[in-house]
Amino acid sequence: MLKYLKSITFAFTFCAVTGPVLAEKLGLGRVALPAEVAAWDWDINALGEGLPSGSGDALVGEEIFAEKCAACHGDFAEGIDNWPKLAGGADTLDYEDPLKTVGSYWPHLTTAYDYIKRSMPYGNAGSLTDDEVYAIVAYILYSNDLIDDDFVLSDENFMEFEMPNAAGFVVDDRAEAEYRIWSGAPCMKNCKDSVEITMRALVLDVTPDLEAPAEAVTPVAAVTPEPEPEAESAAIDLELAAAGKKLFKKCKSCHQVGESAKNKSGPVLNGVVNHAAGSVDGFRYSKAMKAVAEGGLIWTEDELALFLNKPKAYLKGTKMSFAGLRKAADQFAVIEYLKTFTK
Repeated sequence: MLKYLKSITFAFTFCAVTGPVLAEKLGLGRVALPAEVAAWDWDINALGEGLPSGSGDALVGEEIFAEKCAACHGDFAEGIDNWPKLAGGADTLDYEDPLKTVGSYWPHLTTAYDYIKRSMPYGNAGSLTDDEVYAIVAYILYSNDLIDDDFVLSDENFMEFEMPNAAGFVVDDRAEAEYRIWSGAPCMKNCKDSVEITMRALVLDVTPDLEAPAEAVTPVAAVTPEPEPEAESAAIDLELAAAGKKLFKKCKSCHQVGESAKNKSGPVLNGVVNHAAGSVDGFRYSKAMKAVAEGGLIWTEDELALFLNKPKAYLKGTKMSFAGLRKAADQFAVIEYLKTFTK
């Protein structure tokens, strides 16, 4: 029965695409009606052609995103496990391992609308209304710190929004610029007088040793500064810390705390309060974080509160995609909870 249904589906699709001549020849299916084609004709190109009427803002988009997208992409578009990150990665495209997200990499915002409308949410593609898609796209922009939360994205202003990496792509002109160079018969042997190794593989040790290895050089041991004595810790407000524990659920997709904590997309936060910024072993910090760490930033409670209020405003270029905790009470509750975890 399954085979039969697949055959019928294929025949219908094939005939609908190729027209009445083949439909009559095969004797199966019929030509798709204009209304049936229109129901699936969601193509939206880079010029904005095909954008439907509608609008939405990040505040509405946050609620829709939490319900229909966060299971895979995280509450703050930071990605979960191997599901794609949609936010973050600003100024990382020149890194050895860049973070390519909608905000950092995509040249056209229309691609986001077209893909979400056509393919999302996972398992229920095409179920979103046009206004819901506008709101979700607005929330993704907000998560990338590209708009304010009250910005209303619509078909009227959609094409006015320029993506940060819009100029990072060029037209593929290889057919005109390069193909003629390779139009002759390819060389298959003895193409060069000599072959030399000019670089070595960085990830795997696969480059052959054609010469005797150079004399080993003993690296100079890194000088580890003596840790500063910790100030006597103040008493923990257990009630406030309990409130912070509940709020920390917003952070757990990126950060871990406790005895078995490991670095994830964000560093371990054990002992972060009143300690030097950017000092967790084994975590790859952004250039921005490395810079303030070298400048001697200490995560005092006040500095952490400023950071938690709006991370991207506090530190331009941070990889942290979390939008922030707007209430001061929430900020200090999370900080009090973090104080319960020492190094």
